Amino acid sequence: MIFRLFMITWCVILSSSAVAHQKAVHTILSMQERAIFINDITQKRVSQLLPRLMDETGIDMWVMISREYNEDPILKTLLPATWLSARRTTIFVFSKNENEKVNAYAIAPYKVGSVFKKAWDKNKHPDQWQALLALIAKIDPKKIGINQSEFWAHADGLVASDKDKFLSVLPKKYQSRVVSAQALGVAWLEQRIPEEIKVYEEIVAIAHEIIAQGFSNEVIKVGKTTSNDLVWWFRERVRELKLQTWFHPSINIQRKDSKKFDHVDSFTNGYEDNVIQPGDLLHVDFGISYLRLNTDTQQHAYVLNDGELSPPQELISAFKSGNELQDIFTNNFTVGRTGNEVLKRAREQAIKQNLKPTIYTHPIGFHGHAAGTTLGMWDSQQGVAGSGDYPLHANTAYSIELNNAVFLKIWNKEIRIMLEEEAIFDGKDVKYIDGRQTKLHIIK
Repeated sequence: MIFRLFMITWCVILSSSAVAHQKAVHTILSMQERAIFINDITQKRVSQLLPRLMDETGIDMWVMISREYNEDPILKTLLPATWLSARRTTIFVFSKNENEKVNAYAIAPYKVGSVFKKAWDKNKHPDQWQALLALIAKIDPKKIGINQSEFWAHADGLVASDKDKFLSVLPKKYQSRVVSAQALGVAWLEQRIPEEIKVYEEIVAIAHEIIAQGFSNEVIKVGKTTSNDLVWWFRERVRELKLQTWFHPSINIQRKDSKKFDHVDSFTNGYEDNVIQPGDLLHVDFGISYLRLNTDTQQHAYVLNDGELSPPQELISAFKSGNELQDIFTNNFTVGRTGNEVLKRAREQAIKQNLKPTIYTHPIGFHGHAAGTTLGMWDSQQGVAGSGDYPLHANTAYSIELNNAVFLKIWNKEIRIMLEEEAIFDGKDVKYIDGRQTKLHIIK
């Protein structure tokens, strides 16, 4: 009986310690609260952000056309929280008015939330396309932006059949006024308003807490738990919290053996279903979706060998080199500088400091691999055409993703310190949204 009480008490202690540092997960909103938040943010973005973006890009009318189950990626960011898809054919129109504000119209079979004014009276215009043309004629825009883009799939949401239909009914007077809304679409997707930046701190904190829990003895039983077990624990934990992942997590193991690092293999197979052992350097790539924003995080954990109280100093130094590369890289962020320019400068500086860098940073926000400035790809270290030529803008978020290769004498092999953390570029500085990993997680 005493033993049973001891075990119950010990389980309670373990459970309490596991949740003691789970402050952010306890702030997760109910589904109804999330809907209220999303609708409020959408309203603020349209009223506060969109007028400036339309001014800067010179587009005075923005037209989005989407059909159910084949939604324009940008249109999906504007749907009411209770709409999980477009309905039938949904058309959104944004136009600048004389007060330098934006009017938002929905030409759709149903009322679309509170942001959009219904602009289709079936008694007056039985045909939906005629309702759209009537609105265009009334406003008489100088430039009509449509979502077409060569370099960003996110801003290329107008499908061929809808474009053909639109142009077939559009009077010749307006045909020459139709332009790509690429610049406007990318700006809409990449720029964050203050309320989003604030809540992003909570979202990234949740992701960090999940990783910390996964990289602990609460979850990992050394000599028993496999990397695949851990992958599926992350998936299950996210669903327990009523959240979603936007990609399948991966667990990679680097250890003292003859296996060489392979980038593709590390993110697809790694040491799939191998048992986690003492002395392993673990790596996770993990992201969640919450309140229409995404995270993308990579961190490391070390499994102590018998008798070890901390990781080997050589491994600690290797990890610090990853933080050093982060600093070199983010110190090169400057408004107006292209991703390719930042990549080139950062690599040159890192190599001069005897680092062995690979940089592959991407924007993050409404999408995990989001629209905006691309700063390298793991297989394009000399620059990326198109999205890499796009300049940096203020109030944009990035997954600072990179790795540094280090030769470990104690293992007689080269390893990679692979890090990824969310950050906001405010136009002057790059600030990690919920800090960054500066020490290895420790598993006993």
